Amino acid sequence: MRSTILISLGVVLLMVQAVRADDDQGAQLLSAAKQGDVNQVRALLDDGVDANSTNRYGATALSFAANRGYVEIARLLVVAGVNVNAKDSFYGATALHWAADSGNREIVQLLLYNGATGAVTALRGAAGKGSEGVVAAVLATEEISFTEMRSCRALAKFRGHIRVVALFDDALGESTDETFTVAEETLSDYAGLFLSEQGVEYTVSSGNGLLVLTTIYGNSIPLLPKEEDKFVYFEVVYAFTRKGEAVVSLDRAGTVHVRSVPGTEPAHEEPSTTAAVEPDAAAAVEFGSPHWPQFRGMGARGIADGQQAPASWDVEQGTNVRWKVRVPGLAHACPVVWGDHVFVTTAVNQNDDASLRIGIYGDVEAAEDDLPHAWRVICLDRMTGNIVWARTAHEGVPTSRRHLKSSHANCTPVTDGHHVVCLFGTEGLFCYDVQGNLLWRKLLGDLGSGWFYDENYEWGFGSSPIIFEDRVIVQCDVQQGSFIAAYNIETGAELWKVARDEIPTWGTPTIFDGADDPLLITNGTRQARGYDPRTGEELWHFAGHSEISVPTPFVANGLIYITSGYRPNKPIYAVRPGARGDISLQEGATTNDHIAWSAQEGGPYLPTPIVYRNHLYVCTNRGILTCYAAETGKQIYRERVRGGGAKSFSASLVAADGRLYLTSEEGVVLVVQAGPEFKLLHVNPVGEYCLSTPAIAQGLFLIRTARHLVAIGQE
Repeated sequence: MRSTILISLGVVLLMVQAVRADDDQGAQLLSAAKQGDVNQVRALLDDGVDANSTNRYGATALSFAANRGYVEIARLLVVAGVNVNAKDSFYGATALHWAADSGNREIVQLLLYNGATGAVTALRGAAGKGSEGVVAAVLATEEISFTEMRSCRALAKFRGHIRVVALFDDALGESTDETFTVAEETLSDYAGLFLSEQGVEYTVSSGNGLLVLTTIYGNSIPLLPKEEDKFVYFEVVYAFTRKGEAVVSLDRAGTVHVRSVPGTEPAHEEPSTTAAVEPDAAAAVEFGSPHWPQFRGMGARGIADGQQAPASWDVEQGTNVRWKVRVPGLAHACPVVWGDHVFVTTAVNQNDDASLRIGIYGDVEAAEDDLPHAWRVICLDRMTGNIVWARTAHEGVPTSRRHLKSSHANCTPVTDGHHVVCLFGTEGLFCYDVQGNLLWRKLLGDLGSGWFYDENYEWGFGSSPIIFEDRVIVQCDVQQGSFIAAYNIETGAELWKVARDEIPTWGTPTIFDGADDPLLITNGTRQARGYDPRTGEELWHFAGHSEISVPTPFVANGLIYITSGYRPNKPIYAVRPGARGDISLQEGATTNDHIAWSAQEGGPYLPTPIVYRNHLYVCTNRGILTCYAAETGKQIYRERVRGGGAKSFSASLVAADGRLYLTSEEGVVLVVQAGPEFKLLHVNPVGEYCLSTPAIAQGLFLIRTARHLVAIGQE
C-alpha cells in the first residue's frame, strides 16, 4: 500500500515537473520573440515548444513579434501553427491589432493572408494615423466596401495624410466624388454646441466644405453628407433636426443632443482676492496649517485656505516671484514644507541633460537614460530659497528605465517635522532627520514599474511614501511581487508587509484618521482596498477600475474619493468609511450600502481630483474641467480650460481661498473660480515645463519646474 502511494506521488511529481518545464519553455519563447532573437525562436519551435504559449494575460509570442515588427519571427510562428486570431485576456487584442498599431505592412499582410480577421478595424486606425503601409496591405488583401473606403478616405484627408488619400483614390477609381454634397452656407447652419441629458457634449463646426464633430475630450471626426440633414461617420448616423429654419438638435445613433443657445449662460462675478475667506468644516485641518508635509499636503486633499496664496504672477517677468532656485537633474517629485524648511528630491545624470517629452501621446517607449545618476535630497530655506543642506542618497546607473515623460525621482518626500523620508524606487527608501543626518536606508527589492502587458517597457516608479504615527507606509505595486508595507520611522524595521494582487500602480496611499479606527486607503487596477494601518489587515475591497490607476485616493466631507481614467474605463467612486469585505457594485448598479455614488465616465487618467467647498473637480489630461456636487455626483458644468498655450495636464489640482489652480505641462498655471459657475480668473506663466503638483504654505505657492523650484507670493 505504502509503495503504491509512493509510486503515485512520484508520477504526480513527474507530471508537475513536466508542466513546469513546458511553462518555462513557453516563457523562453515569449522572451525570445520580444527580444527579436530569431535563432532562439526557431530552436524552441524545432524542439516542439507550443507556438500558442501565452503569458499571464493570454498574449502569444506572435503578439509581441507583431508589436515590435519582427517579420521573420512572425513567419516562423505562423508556419508553426500559431493561432493568428488569438486574443489576450486584458485588451482583447489580436496580433493584427498590434501589427497595425506599429505600422508594419509586411506582418499585416502576412496575417491577413493567413486568415487574420479585423481588417476593417485595422484600416480605420491606419487611415486616421496616416499609416500608409498598413492601408496598402489591407487594400491589397481584403475586399473593402465603398462606404468603408469613403469614410476612411475622408478621415485621412481631414487629418492631412495626403499619401493615404491617394491610396484610397486609386482603390475607389471613378467613385471618388462624394455621393451627396451640401452647400457651404448650409453646413454653417449645423455649427454649434449640442448637449445630451446624460451630459455628453459635442461641438460641431464647418469650413472648407466639411462638417466636423469634436468631443469634449478633443477628438475630432469628419461627417460625410448622406442627405440634407443627415451625415455619417462610418456606420454611425448623425441626424440634425430643424424647427423652422433653425437647427435645434442632433441625433447620434438614437441619442438626442439639444443645441445650446449662446447668451443664455449666467454672468460670472470674480470674487475678491483680498477679502478674508472663512474655511468650511471639511477644510478645517488645512486652514491655518503652516505645513504641506506630503504629496498634495495634509491628507492629500490639496487645500490651503487662509495661507494667503497668490492669485496671479509672471515668473518670466519676475512679477510676484519671491525667489527662484536652480535644481539640478530631472524630477517630478513635489516640494513639501514643514515650518521654515522646504524639501525636494532629484535625480541627476552625470551630464545633467536628461530629456523630457511633454504633451498628449500614447508611446510606451522608455527614455534612453543609462548614464550614472546621483539621487539627491535638498533642504531649502522657505524665506530665501538658500540651500540649508543637500545629501546624495545613492549613486549609480539606474536599475530600471523611465518613460519619456517620467523621471528617476517621481516620488514626493514626506516629513513630520522630525524626519524626512524619500523613496527612490529600487534604489531604496531613505530616512533623514531634518538636519540632514541619514538615519537609515532600506532596499525594498525590484520595484520595476511599467506596462504590465509587456514588462520590457519600463516607465519608472511613482508612488510616494506617507507617515502615520510611528511608521512609514509604502505602496509598491510593481511588475512582480506587489506589496504594501509599514516600517518603523526611527529604525526602518519592518512592522508589517502584505502582498497585493496588483499590476503597476502609481497612486499614493492615503490615511483617513476619522472618528472610527484609522483607515489606510489604496487605489489599484484589480481592487481599491482599505487596510488597518496598524496591522496591515485588509478591511474591504472593490473592483471596477482602470488598467492603469494613477490618481491618489483622498477623503472629504466624510466620503472617500477613488478615481481612475485610462480608457475606456474612467470611473469615479465616492465610498463611505466603515465598510467590510467585498463592496463591489453589482452589474448595472451605481450605488450600494457602502458606495454612496459612482460614475463610469469622467475619471481622470493622471491628475488627482479635488473636493473643495462641497464640489468635486476633475481635470483630464487635455484640460477638461468637470464640476460635480461632491455628495451626489450630479454634474454641474464641464469646460475646457485654456490660456497661455496650456494644452496638457499631469499635475494634480490644488485649491486655496476660493480658487482652483490647474498646472499645465507647458508651464502655465490657470486659476479658476471655485463654485458652481465656471470662470477663468488668471493665466500665470511659469516659463518651463512642469509636471509636478505645487505646494502652498505660509503665503507661498511653490512650484517645481523642469529645472527650478520657484516660490511665488505677494511682496
